[in-house]
Amino acid sequence: MQIKETTNQGLKRAYQITITAADIAARIDAEVKKIAPQVRMPGFRPGKVPVNLVRKMHGEQLHAQTINDTIRESVDDLMRQKELRPAMQPRIDLAQGYEQGKDAQLSVELEILPKVEVPSTDGLKLERLVVPVSDAAVDEALQNIAVQSKSYKEAPKSRKAANGDQLIIDFTGRVDGVEFEGGKAEGAALVLGSGQFIPGFEEQLTGAKTGDERTITVTFPEDYPAENLKGKVAEFDIKVNQVKVETETAADDDFAKSLGLESLDKLKELLRGQLEQQTAGLTRTQMKRALLDQLAAGHDFEVPEGMVNAEFEQIWAQLQQEAARETDPAAAMKEIEAEKGDYLAIAERRVRLGLLLSEIGQSNKVEVTGQEMSMLIQQAVQQYRPEDRDRFVEYIRNEPMAAAQLRAPLYEDKVVDFLFGKAEVTTREVTQEELEAAIEADAPAESKPAPKKKAAAKKPAAKKDAPAEEAKPAAKKAPAKKDAPAKEAKPAAKKPTAKKSATKK
Repeated sequence: MQIKETTNQGLKRAYQITITAADIAARIDAEVKKIAPQVRMPGFRPGKVPVNLVRKMHGEQLHAQTINDTIRESVDDLMRQKELRPAMQPRIDLAQGYEQGKDAQLSVELEILPKVEVPSTDGLKLERLVVPVSDAAVDEALQNIAVQSKSYKEAPKSRKAANGDQLIIDFTGRVDGVEFEGGKAEGAALVLGSGQFIPGFEEQLTGAKTGDERTITVTFPEDYPAENLKGKVAEFDIKVNQVKVETETAADDDFAKSLGLESLDKLKELLRGQLEQQTAGLTRTQMKRALLDQLAAGHDFEVPEGMVNAEFEQIWAQLQQEAARETDPAAAMKEIEAEKGDYLAIAERRVRLGLLLSEIGQSNKVEVTGQEMSMLIQQAVQQYRPEDRDRFVEYIRNEPMAAAQLRAPLYEDKVVDFLFGKAEVTTREVTQEELEAAIEADAPAESKPAPKKKAAAKKPAAKKDAPAEEAKPAAKKAPAKKDAPAKEAKPAAKKPTAKKSATKK
């Protein structure tokens, strides 16, 4: 094998590898001799088939397999000889016009990981902003749960239903005099004023009493999920079985027991723990951002263009999805396009920080254990249909890049925790509003989510910066994730408003 370097610019490398015809022929000869004893052919005793006949029968297949194996081994040898650390999968091409019996010419193009000086972990100083959970906050959370746990009791038969009352109804719907699928129900619960059903449905039941029967006319919205009902006028025959009124839920021991807890004190203790966990998450975000800012400020080195482009594509895909959900998708995309350079800067920052964290982790022997990896696989496999889960596990085990991608977030968290342990940390108590403001204020200009005045142009929150060697794209396609369960299309139900997906991390 002969190696010739053709490009050496920055992090980009290119090589030409020549595999001689003699080397290929020798490999094929070795394979022919290896399989000859196993070949069966009429007229010959087992294992006695002449080598030239074996070559004639299996030559093409052996040649193709030999070429593939030789290419793979040659590239591996190149990486070892030149001590290359590929940033992403190398691009390998066999020269056009290659024919059996001739030398094979390979071109190998790749970007290598930069040599990053391991950052010192000495002298790190961080401030931990903590939000103490007050009794008032616990009481507020308790009242919210009580309000959400509404209960209703039967009202006097003379009561006329008003907003906030619950009706137990039977209904049958028709379009053009014909009943339609999903347009019939018995014992359905409906709270007037909740907006649960399509416009006009609830309003026409205001004033109804227990035992009343009404026929109402409504028009399905133009954006209704069921194609056969969009914009259609429908009649519903409705019988009001009961009118119920809301009863006040007292936050007491009985209420706590109804939730499966021993007492009100136990419920408050649980709520306090949940609130502390929520604020602890914000505190970690604040500390991590400050830590990454210190690392970024002290290091500026070239990063692989391919890794930056891959990171940018992920950011851009998220932005496109968010823009598509806006009221005016075209305007949202136009505003995002105007800031494309900012998002490229975000991608570059993430890759650079990923490389720094990777070097810190490797030099300090931070690792994800086999047990932790098994837990990650078990969590991820739940996203797939039962019949695809074994295939997903096999895919992760056989594809190092896919496994690295799955491992990356946990690996990063462990490196960050390691650095937290090395830093000099001071603690200061603040309000939740002050903590959130600090997170926003500390975000560097090139990575701050900072939504515009228009809701359409929300920048993505600073996504976790995956360590360079833990976030390579998977080489093969993973099994398809399980389908979301189909929701029953209740024709009387109004289409929910899409929620914003962008969240700060």
